[in-house]
Amino acid sequence: MSTNFKTAIATAKGEWLTQARHLLVDLDGTLVRQQEAIDGAAGLLAHFHDRYAIVSNNSTHTARGLAQRLRRLGLRVPPGRIVLAGELAVRQLAQQHPGARVLLIGSIALQRFARAEGCDLVQANADFVLLALDMHFSHARLAAAANELLRGARLMVTNADATHPGPQGRVVPETGSLLAAVVAASGVQPWRVIGKPAPLLFEEGLRRLGAEPASTVVIGDNPLTDAEGAARLGIGCLLVGQAPGAVAPTVAGLFRPSPPAQEDAPQYLLSESTSKVWRNVRTEVS
Repeated sequence: MSTNFKTAIATAKGEWLTQARHLLVDLDGTLVRQQEAIDGAAGLLAHFHDRYAIVSNNSTHTARGLAQRLRRLGLRVPPGRIVLAGELAVRQLAQQHPGARVLLIGSIALQRFARAEGCDLVQANADFVLLALDMHFSHARLAAAANELLRGARLMVTNADATHPGPQGRVVPETGSLLAAVVAASGVQPWRVIGKPAPLLFEEGLRRLGAEPASTVVIGDNPLTDAEGAARLGIGCLLVGQAPGAVAPTVAGLFRPSPPAQEDAPQYLLSESTSKVWRNVRTEVS
C-alpha cells in the first residue's frame, strides 16, 4: 500500500471511501449480528456496489443460502461476492484430495454442498475430519471425530474463532470452541485451518474482484482475524466495534469525519498473537 493511500485512510475516516478501489468486508460483527443488520451496513455495500466482497469465517451457510438470508435483512449481495471459510474448506478437499473419505462435522447445508462438490462423506474410516460450526454438536460427534483422528485421519478446520458477536452484546460459540474439545479429546492438532487470519479467504476475495492489495481495504471487527490477516498480505484495515484500534462503533461511523482527538488512532493492528485457540494450533495454512 502506498504512503499516500495510508495517509488518506488515517486522515479522516470518510476520505478512504473515495480512495479505496475495493473492499473486503467481514460479516459477523461488522455487517450483521445474527438476525439483524448493523447500522450502516446497507449504505456501505450500496456505496461500493460491485467493488466489494464479503470475506467471512462463516462455516454454517453456503454463499447462496447466506445471500438469501442477507436479502431478508435488507442487504442485497450476489452469492458470487460472498467468500466463506466453510465452502472454501470443502473445495480445498474436493480439488486437492479427490476421492478422499471425509467425516464432516457441520451443518446440513455444508454437507449438501460437500456432496455436490464430489466429497465422499463417511461416518467411519475417514481420511480427513473436516470440522465446521455444528449447532448440533454432541458427545457422540465429539467421540466420532476424536476416534477417527486417533486412527490416523487428518484434521481440517474451517476456522479457529472461539466466538462471534451476537445481539445485545452476547457471544455465539464458534468452531474454535468445538476445536478445543476435539483437540482435548484426541490430542491431535489441526493439519490445516482455512479461515482468517490465514490468507486463503483474502486471496480468494481479491481474485474474485480482480483487485490488488495496495488499493484494497479490509473492514472488520476483530484484530486477531481481520486486522492480522490483512496485515500479513499488506492490505490496509479499518476496525469497527469495541476492539482495540476500532475507529467507529459501527460501519455507519466510517462515513463521518473523525473527531480531532481520534485522528491519530491506529487504523489497523498486527497483534503479537491470536486467540488462545489459534496460538495452540500448529497448522499448515494455505
